[in-house]
Amino acid sequence: MLDAIRWDTDLIRRYDLAGPRYTSYPTAVQFNSQVGTFDLFHALRDSRKALRPLSLYVHVPFCANICYYCACNKVITKDRGRALPYLQRLEQEIQLIACHLDPAQKVEQLHFGGGTPTFLSHDELRQLMAHLRKHFNLLDDDSGDYGIEIDPREADWSTMGLLRELGFNRVSIGLQDLDPAVQRAVNRLQSLEETRAVIDAARTLQFRSINIDLIYGLPKQTPDNFARTVEEVISLQPDRLSVFNYAHLPERFMPQRRINGNELPSPTQKLEMLQRTIEQLTAAGYRYIGMDHFALPDDELAIAQEESTLQRNFQGYTTHGHCDLIGLGVSAISQIGDLYCQNSSDLNHYQNTLASAQLATSRGLVCNADDRLRRAVIQQLICNFSLDFAEIEREFNIDFQGYFCALWPQLQGMAKDGLIELDRERINVLPAGRLLVRSVCMVFDAYLEQQNRQRFSRVI
Repeated sequence: MLDAIRWDTDLIRRYDLAGPRYTSYPTAVQFNSQVGTFDLFHALRDSRKALRPLSLYVHVPFCANICYYCACNKVITKDRGRALPYLQRLEQEIQLIACHLDPAQKVEQLHFGGGTPTFLSHDELRQLMAHLRKHFNLLDDDSGDYGIEIDPREADWSTMGLLRELGFNRVSIGLQDLDPAVQRAVNRLQSLEETRAVIDAARTLQFRSINIDLIYGLPKQTPDNFARTVEEVISLQPDRLSVFNYAHLPERFMPQRRINGNELPSPTQKLEMLQRTIEQLTAAGYRYIGMDHFALPDDELAIAQEESTLQRNFQGYTTHGHCDLIGLGVSAISQIGDLYCQNSSDLNHYQNTLASAQLATSRGLVCNADDRLRRAVIQQLICNFSLDFAEIEREFNIDFQGYFCALWPQLQGMAKDGLIELDRERINVLPAGRLLVRSVCMVFDAYLEQQNRQRFSRVI
């Protein structure tokens, strides 16, 4: 793993295509309105019968301020009262879902995302967690992975103390960039001191893990000023880092229309930012996990990757991919067995549907046998950078090379280019191909040809 990435500019230019991030396969683009609450109830029944452990995702869509780069499902409002009717419907949803599950099913993982979860008042956070504990089997011994996304402008020591008291032991902190000119260009003014105060509180209160999010490719960023941000972040010593490529898609995300396209760095500058970031983080002892993610060697993700047990779901890289994932709140996605389903992304529709005692499931997909096979292949490649054909053949009762014979010329081309090693037994993603692992996964995506590639960000 010490040679986890090798930078190859020519290879990157050739394979830096637009494509899915593979938090699921099939991706959410394939979801359709034929899937509804009946399918969800059926999947929940199967989960209950098998007593599978659970991962809960809770979406809190509210933000007090708009960040121009943001592509999340959110509601921008200064009115804190907007949260109350939403929380009432969210509690209804929790109740409706939980009654189809067994109290013995433990919640190994919990994540509050958004929006800005700390938009909620302390009393609202207490009530929401109490409601979750009443209806789900949340662990009380601090052994679960219970995380929450934090905007340091919306949190202080008392907030951090409350979150720890409520059972959270992981925090993910949005930082993006520390340069004031960049911050003004994206309407997110946030000082290093604010961020450091939240991290100091998390460490003092013995949160188990701290993640920091950065974005490269924002307006007014340069390789030099972004390198200074990375240097400052390294000094904060987060356990994990997510370094995302900004995808400028103003035709899809209205807030991005406020970004001046002329101020965006060039593709060459973006590549230099990523290359320097990788060099800085590697020199500081961080391991490249994959797909924009870095972690210290003693972090659970790094250990899981070493042991080939790392997994991936809608919450990103995880050690809890064996859990059934239940998404709660507007636009939240669930993955329960072979079912993917998503709640309505429209806040009013979500609230009105639950007001009539109905779940707000609006679309989804039930995986077929081919989906399950390709999902396993993509999961192995994107998590472990390797694929053992015999393992797939045993699990799915196929001849790997025969099943995927049409893909062989593409794979041989990637092997010739130095992305992968390919023989009759396995695929190994080489250090020069690891930054481009999405491109390798795309070879196995049966739906990609029929999709509009403009819906996706570029690999790098």
